[in-house]
Amino acid sequence: MRITSKGQVTIPQKIRQKLGLHPNTEVVFEIVGNTARIKKARGAAARGEALIAHLKGRGSVRMTTDEILALTRR
Repeated sequence: MRITSKGQVTIPQKIRQKLGLHPNTEVVFEIVGNTARIKKARGAAARGEALIAHLKGRGSVRMTTDEILALTRR
């Protein structure tokens, strides 16, 4: 694997899947001796939590939970 002129590398898909690294996942790099480690950033919101936080309060339709469930069950 090569580093691009912009300092970028591609993390192989199998590694991304095993570590649960999705687009927009925040990571940190650690130097241990002459080895670099990549880890998910601690305290960063999980992907689903970040999505929910982004969407929260954006709905414009005022419906009860029962009305929404009735629509999904039709």
